[in-house]
This record gives sequence, structure tokens and C-alpha cells, in this order.
Amino acid sequence: MFQKNLKLQNAFLLLASYVFYGWWDWRFLGLIIASSAVDYWCGLKIVNGKPSVVSGDRPHDTTHHLQLTIYKNWFQGPKFYLTLSLAFNLGLLAFFKYFNFFIDSAADFISLLGFQPHISTLNLILPVGISFYTFQTLSYSIDVYRGNLKPTKDPVAFFTFVAFFPQLVAGPIERASNLLPQFFKKREFIYQQGSDGMKLILWGLFKKMVIADNCALVVNPIFENYQTASGLELIMGAILFAFQIYGDFSGYSDIAIGVAKLFGFDLMTNFRTPYFSRDIAEFWRRWHISLSTWFRDYVYIPLGGSRVPKAKAIRNIFIVFLVSGFWHGANWTFIAWGGIHAALFIPIFLIGKNRTHLHEGEHLLPSFKEAFQIISTFLLVCVAWVFFRADTVGDAWGYLTGILLRPFMEGFRLSTYMLTIVLISILLFLEWLMKGELMLSFRKPILRYSSYSMVVGLILFYGVFFNPQDFIYFQF
Repeated sequence: MFQKNLKLQNAFLLLASYVFYGWWDWRFLGLIIASSAVDYWCGLKIVNGKPSVVSGDRPHDTTHHLQLTIYKNWFQGPKFYLTLSLAFNLGLLAFFKYFNFFIDSAADFISLLGFQPHISTLNLILPVGISFYTFQTLSYSIDVYRGNLKPTKDPVAFFTFVAFFPQLVAGPIERASNLLPQFFKKREFIYQQGSDGMKLILWGLFKKMVIADNCALVVNPIFENYQTASGLELIMGAILFAFQIYGDFSGYSDIAIGVAKLFGFDLMTNFRTPYFSRDIAEFWRRWHISLSTWFRDYVYIPLGGSRVPKAKAIRNIFIVFLVSGFWHGANWTFIAWGGIHAALFIPIFLIGKNRTHLHEGEHLLPSFKEAFQIISTFLLVCVAWVFFRADTVGDAWGYLTGILLRPFMEGFRLSTYMLTIVLISILLFLEWLMKGELMLSFRKPILRYSSYSMVVGLILFYGVFFNPQDFIYFQF
């Protein structure tokens, strides 16, 4: 009876997830179903594929027989099915996300050589969430191949794991080893888990509707007209975009994790107050954790990580950051963004300080040194964010040089930014107060319910209900 109810739960979740995804564009359901089917099949074949035994009964044909056996072993062995999984998923990603980028880049290169290429691009629609669910299914195939996970024989559970709607379109990028086993466990509503989920949803709505969308109202005009903005306006635009993308993306992650809790699932934490980081290495342990750990475990460590000579370790760092930037979008701006973070990370790695800030301090206020480290790290991150937000590398460079070359305060009105600054201050105050704990989880009831009322009031009075902004990471 238990297994029957569990299968019905999973089937209902799968149907709901497909309706959720198909509501955007039903035609792309075929992609996620195909990706799920290929990896489900490959997972089974990776374990079942066994090498053939070479027989010595025909000495005159031993060489031919050995070659044939090796050929069969490759196409029937675990490596072949892992390669098939990688090729299929990365092929989908490359075609829909990067095809036009490579075509345009090739045309630009040919033009530099003095030729006039006539190369056409395709009018491709980027499927929402493709960067997330392809990486999620790849983690399954790789972990099965490594022997870290047994392949599932339940297709409904596996397909639901891939399409699980709370985190389908913008993460967190869940590991099969964490999420997939939860589809085989009894799930029932637990009050504390539901309460924690509602707190996360409320906090996520605050970060998205109050922080991110209010920042967007100021940021968008500045970036669109950066050629005429004053130096101080450009500085404010870069800083507010940092909070826009944080409120937008971490807000979605909080909502996704909270909704999953209402269904009895625990997803991984994706953000841990990244703007309190004291260096770039700490920032990447706190920002988009599901992606940074994915690249660490499936790219950086297989390349040798930091256990190789320093020159190769630096190469590995650059590869990971550049690929991470490229994962975000088919534009040189994202590659430049990744390269900037690599350049900021490498000096910390070379002096052996990349693992110095592993724990948050227990004191209420930061020391002068910590405050300086936090502020300087945040400003460096803001410089990199300009490349992330700009349409082209040239625009990003023009934006940054404009801070130094344009009149500093011409046309600047502090009143334009005051409300947004106050709202961000509330965000930072609460996050600093609750660091390391679930937001809005004060022990004293009067503080807890006061915080609920305050956040709900801020959403109702200052949330952007008219012309809200799409989630930024939906485009990735």
C-alpha cells in the first residue's frame, strides 16, 4: 500500500511538473523527456555493460578476435554509455544555447581575415531551464559511472527527479545522490518542515518583489543610457545591479526550496549571504553553491584540482571560471565575467589563502579589518557584474571608464535611490542578524511574528506588482 501511494505521489508530481513546464511552451517538453529517457537508459546500461572475455581457442585468429572484442567492449561498456549521455545533453545545450554564438564568432573571425562571409544563423528559442536540467541529469550519469550511486529502475521516479517543478527552470541544480532517493521515501506533511518552507517562500518573495524589482526600476535606465549618466549614477547602477541579481536569483532559490519543503523534499542551499564574503574564494563558497560545487566535483577535481603543479592548477582554475561564465550565456560578456573572477581568485590561491574563511564569525559586529575585506570584495564583485549585465564587452568597458571620465555628480539626485537604499539596508540587517540560521526564525515569538508582519507589509506596500521583472536566470 505504501509503495502504491508513493508511486501515485510521484506520478502526480511528474504530471504537475510537465504541465508547469509545458505552460511556457509545450513543444519543448519533448527535450526534457528525451534527456530524461537517454540518461535513465544510460544509467542502467552503465552498470549492466560488462566486457567480453577473449577466447584463445583460435590461435590463428587471436589478433582479429582481440580487436573485435575491444571494439565490442567499447560500444557495450560503461564508458560508451557515459559518453552517450554527455554527448546528448551537452549537444542539446550546445545547439539551442550556443549555435548562433559560434556561427557569429566564426563570421567575425573570417571578417578579420579580410573576407566577407555569408553565414546564416538560426532563429532558435532557448528552452527555459535547459542549462539546469541537463546538468542535473549529467550528475546522475557521472555518479552512476563512478559507482557513487546505483541506477534506479523506476522510470517515473527518475523522470520526476529531472522535471521536479520547484527547481526545474532556475535551480538549485540538484545532485541525483541527494534528491533522487527522496522520491523513494514516505512523504507526509510535517508542521516544522512546512513552517520552514513558508518562511523561505516569504523571504524569497521579499527579495524578488521588494529588492530585485525595485532595483531593476533604477538599474535598467542607467545601463540603457550609460553614455549620458554621471559617474556617481554609474556607480549606483553597478551596486544596485549587484543587489538586483542577488535578490532575483537567491529569491527564486528560496521560493523553490520552500515549495519543495511543502511537498516533503529537502533541496540544497544555493546561497549563504554572499555579500558578506571577505574574499573572492569565500564569495564562491556562498554564491550559486549548486553550480560552483558542480563544476568543482565534475570539472575541477577530474582535471587534477589543486593537487597538480601550480601551473596546471592555475590552468584548471581558469578553465572552471571561464566555463562557468560560458554556462551563463552565449556572449563574450559572460566569458569576460568568468575571466575576471579567475584573475581575482588566483592570487588568493597562490598565497594559500583560498581556504581561510571557512566559518562565519560569531561576533555581532565585524572588526575594522573584516569590514574592509567585505566592502572591498563586494566592490570587486560589482565591477565584474558590469560585464555580466552589459550587452557587449565594449559596453561594459565604456560603462566602467565612464565612472572615471564623466562628470561625477551631474544630474545625480539622491532622492531617486533613497527608497531602494533603505530596503537594501533592511535586507542586509536581517541577513547579518540571522547569518547561518533560517531567515525570520527568531526564538522569541514577539520577534518572530513581528518580522513576519514587517516583511508582509514591505511586500504589500513596496513590492512591484505592476510590470514585474522576469527572473534573470530564466534566460540561462
